[in-house]
Amino acid sequence: MISEEQFQNELDLIIANAVREDVGDGDHSSLACIPESAQGKAKLLVKDEGVIAGVAFAKQVFSYVDPKLKMEVLVKDGAPVKFGDIVFYVEGSSQSILKAERLVLNAMQRMSAIATKTKSFVSLLDGTNTKILDTRKTTPGIRALEKWAVKIGGGENHRFALYDMIMLKDNHIDFAGGITKAIQKTQDYLKEKGKNLKIIVEARNLEEVDEILKSDGVYRILLDNFDYEQTREAVQRIGEKCLTESSGGITEDTIRKYAECGVDYISSGALTHSVYNMDLSLKAV
Repeated sequence: MISEEQFQNELDLIIANAVREDVGDGDHSSLACIPESAQGKAKLLVKDEGVIAGVAFAKQVFSYVDPKLKMEVLVKDGAPVKFGDIVFYVEGSSQSILKAERLVLNAMQRMSAIATKTKSFVSLLDGTNTKILDTRKTTPGIRALEKWAVKIGGGENHRFALYDMIMLKDNHIDFAGGITKAIQKTQDYLKEKGKNLKIIVEARNLEEVDEILKSDGVYRILLDNFDYEQTREAVQRIGEKCLTESSGGITEDTIRKYAECGVDYISSGALTHSVYNMDLSLKAV
């Protein structure tokens, strides 16, 4: 996984690019009618129900736009919220608050929706040893925010990108000439480049599971589109040799049954690609 420094660099890039995109050469609506010296206060109002996420990110946005802005946080990331709750107050330059408003709302609405959905998946796994993972099926440019929201919701992050973990999927295997060749070539590559990356290998059936198990050094086997019976059999065959992960069309209706098959992880793209933004507003006090 990426380091905290790399993650913060991603956040810095997101903020800088979003402000560039939204503000350009100035927020002329505010500049036209609000004096530069005007001071104001606003509240983040919840008009929905779920898990709040993005409070810490909002603090970074306000600080980037104007270091003199001050936040009073009433509800922390990961807490349940309901209609009418006030998450925080922000106080300072009225122009600065308005400049940051849309970025804060866009990010928090999206992050809160993801955290809420993740929390619902986590609750469905309660009592099992299975953990929920996100995927790379994220919105281009804001992956760091969406994966952060998954963590806030109680899930775990899969690899961040193509560079921090090896995942040999069906196309890699087919292009490489088979599972064994793909694994061997990967291990040779990592040794040559001096890289220490974990290797995940996808299996499409039980025969491929058996072939993967013949090679050492595999961190996790991805059981793609297996049914319950195949999943239970695969988990039994794999045993303690490596970790297991189920994926492929797993929904809220089926996730519990897959967990009960004994897999270590279940990955779901739906955590990040199929959510409805939480309704939030930033209102002047």
